[in-house]
Amino acid sequence: MTSNEQLTSEQSLAANGKSFHWARRFLGSRMGGDAARLYAFCRLLDDMADGDIENGPARLTAIRADLLAGRPGDDPALRAFLPLMTEKRFPPDVLIALIDGLLEDQDDVVVLADEAALLRYAYRVAGTVGLLMCHVLDCHAPSARAHAIDLGIAMQLTNIARDVLEDAQMDRRYLPGTWVGNADPGTILAAADDPDGLVAREVRAAVARLLSLADQFYASGAEGYRYLPLRAHLSIAVAARVYRQIGVQLATADFAWHEGRQVTSRRTKLRCSVLALAGLAGRFGPARGQHDGTLHTALRGLPYVA
Repeated sequence: MTSNEQLTSEQSLAANGKSFHWARRFLGSRMGGDAARLYAFCRLLDDMADGDIENGPARLTAIRADLLAGRPGDDPALRAFLPLMTEKRFPPDVLIALIDGLLEDQDDVVVLADEAALLRYAYRVAGTVGLLMCHVLDCHAPSARAHAIDLGIAMQLTNIARDVLEDAQMDRRYLPGTWVGNADPGTILAAADDPDGLVAREVRAAVARLLSLADQFYASGAEGYRYLPLRAHLSIAVAARVYRQIGVQLATADFAWHEGRQVTSRRTKLRCSVLALAGLAGRFGPARGQHDGTLHTALRGLPYVA
C-alpha cells in the first residue's frame, strides 16, 4: 500500500478527501493547488499521529517542537511545507494547536468527557484548518475567523457522527461521555450487535444530538462566506453542503450508527453544487449580525478565539 508521504498533494487530496477534492475544482488553479498542499500536509500529520508512517508519533512531536522554536527542523514533510507556510503566513500557534489535537489521539483508549471537551477537540483538529484556509483563500478580515473556526468544527462533528462504529473499533469514543452514560468504546462496539438495546439507543440519541449541534456550527460557518472571494465562496459552500449531506443521510437512516459510515454519491455532490451556486445570491444581501459568541464559550484560550 502506497504511503500518503509518497503521493503528490493532488493525489493525496483525491485519495483521502473525496468531498474536498470535489469542491477543489471550483477554486481554480492557484488557490486549488495551495488548498491541496495544505490538505496533504495535514493528512501527513494525521498519519503520523495514527502511526501509519514509520516513527510517526516521534516525528510529529519533533515538528511541534520546531514550530514552537521557529526553526525549519529536519523533517522532510515540514521542510516541504515551509514555502507555503511562509508565503501564506500561516500562524505557527494554529499549526501547534492542530498537532496538539492529533496528539490527543495517542492514548491507547481515547474518550471525551463532555461537550466542552468535544468542542475543544474539534477546534484543534478542524477549526484550526478553517483558520489556515482563510490564508489560502486570501481572506484576511478578522471577523471571518470565528466563522471559519465554526465551519471546521461543524465538519468534524459530522465526521464523528459518521465514524462512531469505526472509532469504537479503534478504542476511541468522541461522543461526550455525559451523552452516553460514559460507555467505553468496547461497550459501544458490542452495542452495535444489539441496535435495540439501551446503549445502542443512547448512542443513536447522541448521534442525533451531535448532528443538531453540527447544524448550529454550519449555520455560523455559512455566515462567513461573504468574506471570501467569489470562487472561494462557491468552493467552500460546495464542500460544506456535501459534507453536511453525510449527516442528512444519517438522519434519514434514523441515525443508524451501527450500520457503518455514510458516503455521498456523485449525483448528490452535483445537487449540492447546484444548491451552493444558487446560494451565491445571498452574499449580496445584508449581513445577519455579529458572530454568536456562545458557540465559543468552551473554546476560550485557544488561538483566535475572542
